[in-house]
Amino acid sequence: MSANPGACEGMVGCVHKGVGYLRVSTSEQASSGLGLDAQQAAIQGAAERLGVPLLTTFVDAGVSGGLALEQRPALLAALEAIGAGDALIIAKRDRLGRSVLNVAMIERLVERKGARIVSAAGEGSDDDGPTSRLMRQIIDAFAEYERAVIRSRTRAAMQAKKRRGERAGHVPFGWRVGVNGRTLERHDAEQATLALLRELRAAGYTLRALAAELNQRGIPTRRNGHWSHEFVFQLLARHATDPT
Repeated sequence: MSANPGACEGMVGCVHKGVGYLRVSTSEQASSGLGLDAQQAAIQGAAERLGVPLLTTFVDAGVSGGLALEQRPALLAALEAIGAGDALIIAKRDRLGRSVLNVAMIERLVERKGARIVSAAGEGSDDDGPTSRLMRQIIDAFAEYERAVIRSRTRAAMQAKKRRGERAGHVPFGWRVGVNGRTLERHDAEQATLALLRELRAAGYTLRALAAELNQRGIPTRRNGHWSHEFVFQLLARHATDPT
């Protein structure tokens, strides 16, 4: 390990110390720890192969790889912790994100600090030669493509459920889950509330006046709270007409 970082610029063997970064993408993974142990082991193994101490590890639990940098507090902390000659060690490159633009920005921020990103899976992080850079760019592009495919499949599955009248995510106001636990059925009381909102809105009521009127009539929200003009606006935007 060289005492002069510039003497071996661009080479992984010149890393002085490591900072780990882990990410899991859903709250279920975060609460169960699924994937975190494997990532930590991979990062620790990479630090040992490099022969450098792993100072600390930062974890973004239940955070999507598509989020912008400012929405990922642990990654921000990890970037703050690294210095010249350090390595931000990750289990796989897609842990940095699943957006080519975001990952490129993260890599640039690391480079500006005189540090580098090391993937325990390799993935072109051994050096900064043209081939390695191309490999990293290809991996980032495939990570973004994979995220887009997953989102597309999820949307298609949700739409298919809706066409079958089955629950797909949050149960919309005016509906409830049927006794079979899958299909939706009309919630008569909430449908009546929606009809009243449309009627009063057509009569010229403002959003605040609508909320006040519902509260005055003692009509409950789904959670038995007070009506707000923001919630009234959301309902009118989503249910401008009676679906039947």
